[in-house]
Amino acid sequence: MKTFPTVSLCISTYNWPEALELCLESVLLQSYMPDEIIIGDDGSTVETKELIKRLKERFTIPVKHIWQQDEGFKLAQIRNKSFAAATGDYIIQVDGDLVLNRFFVEDHLTFSRKGTFISGARSLLDAGATKEIFLRKNIQFIPETYRLQKKYNAKRFLPAAVLMHKLQQGRKQIKYVLGANMSFWRNDILKVNGYNEDFKGWGKEDNDLSIRLTNAGIQLHFLKFAGIVYHLYHNEAAKDRMQQNELLLMEAIKQKQAFVANGLNKYLK
Repeated sequence: MKTFPTVSLCISTYNWPEALELCLESVLLQSYMPDEIIIGDDGSTVETKELIKRLKERFTIPVKHIWQQDEGFKLAQIRNKSFAAATGDYIIQVDGDLVLNRFFVEDHLTFSRKGTFISGARSLLDAGATKEIFLRKNIQFIPETYRLQKKYNAKRFLPAAVLMHKLQQGRKQIKYVLGANMSFWRNDILKVNGYNEDFKGWGKEDNDLSIRLTNAGIQLHFLKFAGIVYHLYHNEAAKDRMQQNELLLMEAIKQKQAFVANGLNKYLK
């Protein structure tokens, strides 16, 4: 049986305590519990703070709430602060608008390998299904009970996951990644100095991190048929910074960047 490293589960959130509550409820149901939870909060109001204070009493592991002033969409920055606060050797990163399958943490750890990082997938709950979940607070039987888009991402079948993992060995991959469902070794994140905080607003900061990890010699593995998450429906974020972020991404590719100056090291003690 594989021995798992210590693991920090980093959850990003902003002003949606109802969703964060379901996310944390799904963590309580995990087959393998993380060693700690870091909630990176990009400026939520007091309702989120009160929710975390209430729910953390139900956990037997530390739950840390890292809050920063609301100065617009600064996901890269709050994720870096979460990484700096994390003590686990391995970091699993999710967004607070996800409900996690009960084997989610265990799956990420099962497929973790030195010299690699993981990008998972997600299935999508529509507006009606999301409303039902908030009313019923039933998160244990989502695939059977609720309507899903991208249903193929809700299928957990470990033999297929193992096969797909083996097929990726030694392949250099720079593709679309899903920042809402990723994991990596903390030392590898430190090696590239985390997220580039020049990325502000929605979009491309995850792709930039993936490219720089790959440039640093860390291989990307896509996790399919395992590491399942269900995304709660919401309106899309504004994409007014997309053009600037695209330019930053293209520069990282052109320059073959690995380490970034404006990263997480300023939060390390």
